[in-house]
Amino acid sequence: MVDVFILVKILALTTISFVVAILWTPLLTNLLYKYKMGKTLRSKLQAPIFHQLHLKKAGTPTMGGVLIWGTVLGVALFFMLFHSIDPTHFLGKLHFLTRGQTWLPLAALVASGIVGLGDDLLNARQIGKNGGGIDIRHRLVLYTLIALVGAWWFFFKLDWDLLRVPLIDSFEIGYWYIPLFVLVIVGTSFSVNQTDGLDGLAGGTLVSAFGAYAVIAFMLEKYELAAFCGVISGALLAFLWFNIYPARFFMGDTGAMSLGVTLGIVAMLTNYALLLPIIGLVFVIESVTTIIQIIAKKVFKKKVFKVAPIHHHYEAIGWPEPKVVMRFWVISWIAAFLGIIIALLDIGLVG
Repeated sequence: MVDVFILVKILALTTISFVVAILWTPLLTNLLYKYKMGKTLRSKLQAPIFHQLHLKKAGTPTMGGVLIWGTVLGVALFFMLFHSIDPTHFLGKLHFLTRGQTWLPLAALVASGIVGLGDDLLNARQIGKNGGGIDIRHRLVLYTLIALVGAWWFFFKLDWDLLRVPLIDSFEIGYWYIPLFVLVIVGTSFSVNQTDGLDGLAGGTLVSAFGAYAVIAFMLEKYELAAFCGVISGALLAFLWFNIYPARFFMGDTGAMSLGVTLGIVAMLTNYALLLPIIGLVFVIESVTTIIQIIAKKVFKKKVFKVAPIHHHYEAIGWPEPKVVMRFWVISWIAAFLGIIIALLDIGLVG
């Protein structure tokens, strides 16, 4: 039987993360508005439909993702410090950083968050290609570099080359684990970034995904990883409090990039990366529709969707923004439930 304290720990950390994030949001918001860190919209010539749909959002601050990874980092360091002072105290027992489960995803969260923050700063100051910060090709390079560091850690530091195919078996894939790891991280990062386009959309779907992997990690007895997912979920819920329509601020690349990279790493740590396309179904739909649109325009000189990714298409045909977001949230919940069901059946099969 699971120790009750483990459940208390995960739920307590999730709640603490939410409260901490809520408390320092006014400070972050004041800074973003004071220094005019508003997101630059694509020009009317580049994207006329998108520009028209989102003109009212011009000037709304970006970089809200700092609230998420900043809170996670602060909470993690606080309880690590308390643990070093008194590991027997209740607060000391809430420490959740370990080499095998949480050091890598936390480091990736913060590192990619800082890189994304730089991109947001360039965008706010209208520096870079068309004044929009780092272009997609350079972003993919950055995602790949971060993924390669993670792949090196997994393969050479953790001696990990095992791939679990749910309901079938586990396979040692050797050096193929490295390109698989890179593909998962880059694909997830790109997909989450594409999803971050409407108020509350990325935040809500990410809560579903991290919540699902928290359950899976818990069932695998990876309790520190489950706690880490809980802390991210708590911070995400606080972010959503201010990001739901009409948004007080946007997530920005500092949030989308960091959370996309981290979600991919968490999926690899549970060894259920092959469930990520199910659990993150909305992210898959968003990125696939973007790719289809790009190919159609380049090859056939036609558009499949009015605007891509698909959430903007629904906006363009007249759906109110909250309606699009809420329906995508519902899809993400059902997809997360399905992923959890498959994982639980597979864990029972192994057991």
